[in-house]
Amino acid sequence: MVGSLVSLWWKLKGWKVSGTYPANVSKMVIAVAPHTSAWDIVVGMAARKVIPIKNAYYLGKKELFDSPFGWFFKLTGGTPVDRFSSNGVVQQVAEKFNQHDVFRLAMSPEGTRKKVDKLRTGFYYIAKEANVPILLAGFDYKNRQVVFSDLLYPSNEQEDLKKIIAFFSTIEGKNPEKGMKHFA
Repeated sequence: MVGSLVSLWWKLKGWKVSGTYPANVSKMVIAVAPHTSAWDIVVGMAARKVIPIKNAYYLGKKELFDSPFGWFFKLTGGTPVDRFSSNGVVQQVAEKFNQHDVFRLAMSPEGTRKKVDKLRTGFYYIAKEANVPILLAGFDYKNRQVVFSDLLYPSNEQEDLKKIIAFFSTIEGKNPEKGMKHFA
């Protein structure tokens, strides 16, 4: 039901896909940006349904899954992490990649919908620790499209982050003033 509604919303709003989603790659971190609005969740859920992107997950604090709404988070692809574990989040998530044959994790490099001065690098370290590529997915509200990059295999952090910023700084989020243009 929810899938049909988001697919209908996608079509009515005229969203499209630019670039190629690598469906043959079974494990990856999907870095989604710029994250400037709560509407990004709707765009992401619709894109996941329309493309389709199978076995896609997002992180949520463990406490959310213990709540009465835990079923909802699991149903929508949430996977819990324990922020207070002696095993850091990077190691916990890398282990989730090891536990699955197919695991695609969507994360926002900003970590918030607010304007940021620097990216959080957890997505990068998770990909590096799990030995999986990063797919950049830009939510371009100006052109109503989800833009995919080529896969990026973490190797040189400084150089890789320059490429990531160059990609996302050209994409206009729902609230452009909160985007990444100021990084370029």
